[in-house]
Amino acid sequence: MKILNLLVASLLLLVACNNASQEKRDSKSNTLKIKGSDTVLPLAQKSAENFMKTHQDISIAVVGGGSGTGITALMDGNTDIAMSSRELKGEEKLKLLEKQIAIEVKTIAVDALAVIVHPENKVENLTREQLEKIYIGEITNWKEVGGADLTIVVYSRENSSGTYEFFKEHVMDKKNYASTVLNMPATGAIVQSISQTKGAIGYIGIAYMTPEVKAIHVSYDQGKTFVAPSLETAKDKAYPISRPLYYIYDIKIAAKVGAFVDYCLSAEGQKMVEEVGYIPLNK
Repeated sequence: MKILNLLVASLLLLVACNNASQEKRDSKSNTLKIKGSDTVLPLAQKSAENFMKTHQDISIAVVGGGSGTGITALMDGNTDIAMSSRELKGEEKLKLLEKQIAIEVKTIAVDALAVIVHPENKVENLTREQLEKIYIGEITNWKEVGGADLTIVVYSRENSSGTYEFFKEHVMDKKNYASTVLNMPATGAIVQSISQTKGAIGYIGIAYMTPEVKAIHVSYDQGKTFVAPSLETAKDKAYPISRPLYYIYDIKIAAKVGAFVDYCLSAEGQKMVEEVGYIPLNK
């Protein structure tokens, strides 16, 4: 029995040593993993590319999938930085507490969330209330909001997306999406689908705007004023659907991710924010 106990103790010690060694290797690793929000994705990719030009010993891998996916990966130790286009949910904060993970949340940019339609759609303006009714299924034809007699095809992101959550809370007044809403796996897929569908509507981060889709002017004062999404209207806070974009990481690896995060917040990093199509923090 003594021999068995010694063997068990030795195995536990070996596992503990291996875990400690792995943590030590991870903290010094030259590979940085970033995962999460599709909205943040193009900014993170450009920042990583430029950062690696002057830090050639560091390799950065950036993957999208949605804010929820990135935050879950952070909890499970599968990413170093989670990209998010929304704040943490209450249940996510509880899970982090349960896992004894203390996090740092850094705001890196601001987005103007654009509501887009097909360029041939005659409708230019929509109120928040009309958008809510379109997305909960009460308005189903463009003629009900001044457009052609055409069925509205409604696109959304999947529920793992921070944009999905933000739109539900800030545009739909926390009401549920209609069952007819088509959920898309990525922002690029929404842009492509709407460019090919005359009756379609969707929402995207402003950096994803292309000439193949048209941005709707939005009113949050019941139709008194309508504002188009742009860098200028987001900077002066005239556009009502704006939101911060975040990097979230475990403070235990602050030394590992710090140089990259500091670079993103530097003057050079913030210049790239505007080049990608979002609003820098200093504007």
